[in-house]
Amino acid sequence: MFTNTQRQEERTGKYGTPRVQYLQELVAQFQNASTEESKEKIVANLSNFAYDPYNYTFMRQFIMPTSSVLLDKWIIIHNQLNVLELFLDCITESNEKLIEFGVGGICNSCVDPANAAVIIKCDGIPLLVQCLSSPVKNTVKYALGALYYLCNESTKEGILRPEVVDVIKRYAAADGVGVSFTNLAQAFLDKHVPEKH
Repeated sequence: MFTNTQRQEERTGKYGTPRVQYLQELVAQFQNASTEESKEKIVANLSNFAYDPYNYTFMRQFIMPTSSVLLDKWIIIHNQLNVLELFLDCITESNEKLIEFGVGGICNSCVDPANAAVIIKCDGIPLLVQCLSSPVKNTVKYALGALYYLCNESTKEGILRPEVVDVIKRYAAADGVGVSFTNLAQAFLDKHVPEKH
């Protein structure tokens, strides 16, 4: 369910943790996590926050470092909470769950133009294209969804390469993978390569 400022204030209450602080704590927990399972849970949680437009600005929020914050590449770069970069970093891991949840977070947040700009600037397009060959169905679906929203005049050269379009065409024609999967691939083709399929 999407939220707004009033609803968030009601849910947080007088003594609750402000959203940006909570996201900052999640990122710090990810960095300090000692097990892959803990990292998976934290990234899944962050990915769930990424679907709500209310959270988009928090994901890029200016924050003031405190003594309890470890300065690391994910937590603060030029005083910003870098949730999007954390998602992209997860895509480079060997852990399929981290990849899945990282791509899910990118897919959930990339509809926002400011988030899309961060993803593109951080070389997210090649990472998402790479995810189209994942053995995990959700990872492929999230990558397709993200590429659907990120494909534009400035990115189409990296996305609409013949080998990438061929993979998406195969997904659109695939039997037994689910209607939502094939429909998403077909929607991508209809929007971005209508004359080529």
